[in-house]
Amino acid sequence: PDNTQHPPRAPKYIVGIGASAGGLEPLEQFFDNMPANTGMAFVIVQHLSPDFKSLMYQLLARHTHMAIHRVEDGMEVHADSLYLIPPKMNMVLEDGHLRLTEQNHAARLNLPIDLFFQSLAKSAGERSIGVVLSGTGSDGSRGIKDIHEASGLVLVERPDAAGFDGMPRNAIATGVADEVATPEKM
Repeated sequence: PDNTQHPPRAPKYIVGIGASAGGLEPLEQFFDNMPANTGMAFVIVQHLSPDFKSLMYQLLARHTHMAIHRVEDGMEVHADSLYLIPPKMNMVLEDGHLRLTEQNHAARLNLPIDLFFQSLAKSAGERSIGVVLSGTGSDGSRGIKDIHEASGLVLVERPDAAGFDGMPRNAIATGVADEVATPEKM
């Protein structure tokens, strides 16, 4: 790989990827087929159990040459980079920076994917891309409506290809998916 240091560039598009149960395999397939120099930034919002030390970093490093970052509050989003949400956190995009807040465990339902997608739509508009991969429940379904209304692009994993089809089915039911495909075709 090319190790020369280029100054960080602002991304052409910001891709929010929502995944939950069964999400690792589609993420690997997605990045196996994604060139490292697209000019896009990829932000992965995954449901992580609070006590789970995420191996996502090491696992995804085998599937992409992009720089991978564990998000810290206020981190700027750059092209050709991948960002991972830390456990127990919610994340929003604000003025090209990722902001973290602790999840409120008193709240009955925490929807980190919707939260991120909504901020992505507001912050990046037609430069926003929302991707819903395998998972249970409906997280992501509200947020993709915002992305769609902001003229962004919405991609959803084919339910028959997903390990857990709840999130993809709920996303498709919104009627705003631009493309329903397998992760390697996205």
